[in-house]
Amino acid sequence: MITGSILLVLTAIHPRDYATWWMETAPIFIAVPIFAATYKRFTLTPLVYRLLFVHALILMVGGHYTYAEVPLGYWMENWFGFLRNDYDKIGHFAQGFVPALLFRELLLRSSPLQRGKLLFTLVTACCLAVSASYELIEWLAAITMGQGADAFLGTQGDPWDTQTDMLMALVGAICAQLALAKVQDNQLKIYS
Repeated sequence: MITGSILLVLTAIHPRDYATWWMETAPIFIAVPIFAATYKRFTLTPLVYRLLFVHALILMVGGHYTYAEVPLGYWMENWFGFLRNDYDKIGHFAQGFVPALLFRELLLRSSPLQRGKLLFTLVTACCLAVSASYELIEWLAAITMGQGADAFLGTQGDPWDTQTDMLMALVGAICAQLALAKVQDNQLKIYS
């Protein structure tokens, strides 16, 4: 938590746009107090905490530079011949990947759901709901802020940005469950 706090402060030093930094890092300011308050009563697996930290880093970097200006996105654009800075797609992939394991753990530990197709489907649906909600927040920001929301939206002229953002979250949710469910299950034997 100390490392995350230091990195958060560092990304707040001379970001490209302070309003964008606040909007992009807002989930950190919401989630961290919740996880801190529930840590003793409902400790999550180390896997989930580590993934949440990585997701927070993605948000911090995106907030500091704005997603359309992150250097890694420019490198990806050059290396792979992308038509734009696609760093935001990393963020949206993480927006599916990380919550998938969080939702999976919460459902396994606090509901009668068992491992299997229904759990997989519900976790995926929850991640898509989060992604769609975030896209609605972006839409609301665009309406209320006008051009001031351009850095937050980061569409870079892509008319399909909303749809590809949600697709990346879907792919992230599926990949997380396929790749890490067994690791999470092993940790749940110890930490639940």
